[in-house]
Amino acid sequence: MTPTGAAPPTGGAPPTCAAARPRDAQPRSGGFKMLRILILLLVLLVVALTTWQDRYRSTRWHEPLYVAIYPIAADDSPATQAYLAALDVERYKPIDRFFAREAARYHLDTGEPIRTRLRAQLQDRPPSRPADAGLLATALWSLRLRYWAWRVSGHAHDPEDIRMFVLYHDPALTPSVPHSLGLTKGLIGVVYAFAAPTMNGANDVVIAHELLHTVGATDKYNLADDAPRFPDGYGDPAQRPLYPQLTAELMAGRRMLAPDHWEQVDSLDEVVIGPSTALEIRWPQHAR
Repeated sequence: MTPTGAAPPTGGAPPTCAAARPRDAQPRSGGFKMLRILILLLVLLVVALTTWQDRYRSTRWHEPLYVAIYPIAADDSPATQAYLAALDVERYKPIDRFFAREAARYHLDTGEPIRTRLRAQLQDRPPSRPADAGLLATALWSLRLRYWAWRVSGHAHDPEDIRMFVLYHDPALTPSVPHSLGLTKGLIGVVYAFAAPTMNGANDVVIAHELLHTVGATDKYNLADDAPRFPDGYGDPAQRPLYPQLTAELMAGRRMLAPDHWEQVDSLDEVVIGPSTALEIRWPQHAR
């Protein structure tokens, strides 16, 4: 207790009080928020312009599109490693020949619309899209994939109009693979394939299918059961009798054998590009 009449002890903290602030002062965080929004809008604008430019350039078809194929081992199986070690430039030539054949049917300006180029095996794998990804998560995954593709590819001196990253699985370990995909944004494809010579033809069909996704083609099958959609998903919807279909449409990927029965095709020899797909990728509409 302080004695009566004694001065209060010195050195203690003085009473605190709120600092005076003008009544019209505003938090400074609002300006930073607007700056972040402006930067985001600029990024989206650049992405949109780049996508439009890629779309225009990739569907002119006055000269070949160079398709870089990057093989990736999806597992550590010796069979997968042996398969990748045996890959050479001839392995993907059936894809080039398929597009040349279909280009001739549609009287395309260039007789060689696609030129595949085998790149060195990558050790890095692309980011996976979450199975339950919503719209925002899918958009963020797409940006991560494009950044990953930019980081691991494009180091060759020759051009790469489209980049296809093919992940090969040992079928003995993985008898069923995830769905492949092709993105128009960035002209990127991610293909899940099998590391077995007997599956080369089927792998080519998937690569060609996803390749056309990158230049604007859409699927021609029913999402509910994977059945080719009539008429766009049939190789020849005017064929008589209609079944069994002799060919499959590329963006359906399956050949109709009966109204309720279809099968996967084994090679591009059984596949055509239908009129609807040709229209989407800006090919002429006068097929032979």
